[in-house]
Amino acid sequence: MVYPSPFYLIVPVCTRARGNSNMGDFVSKSVVKSAERVLATPFASKDAMNTIISDVITENPWGCTSYESGGETIAGVQKSSEYYTGTVVYENVEGKQVGRISVRSSSSGAFDTNISTILANTAISSAMGGTGSHDSSEDGYSVTLKCHTASGELYNVTFKRDKVTVSSYESDTILTTIETWADTVSGLA
Repeated sequence: MVYPSPFYLIVPVCTRARGNSNMGDFVSKSVVKSAERVLATPFASKDAMNTIISDVITENPWGCTSYESGGETIAGVQKSSEYYTGTVVYENVEGKQVGRISVRSSSSGAFDTNISTILANTAISSAMGGTGSHDSSEDGYSVTLKCHTASGELYNVTFKRDKVTVSSYESDTILTTIETWADTVSGLA
């Protein structure tokens, strides 16, 4: 087969304008927002963080309202997720790290129990060839509160060791309410 010179490539062109196709378009239904406050000083301990969270749940400073779901009444603010992480490090007599165990627990109490159990286990220490220690300055924690507003909006507030995040909200009044409250809590500066 012989091709004319120069070689031309013929490409069909779509004649439909964008948005005029027979297919449906995605249409925005809401604008979900997220905001984060990085703490000037991370929480000193999980207990310090959990004290603030307990106060939010019992005192309800954000004015969250209960609601019905699946025939049940759901509290206006409640924990929806929680975990704690840490590491037990093993060092030999020369101070060289010879092993480590990562710990992740679903509650503060379980975390304390797991760390204590690992540290007390002489069989693990012997197998590692060193002595275990737990440096709590490297621990991580995350607790997410699910909140419901009087207008029916659900949003989340996640507390971590070094920041607080408000997510899945649409109304700016939610962020304003939480920010105003946070400004009054010394641990959230």
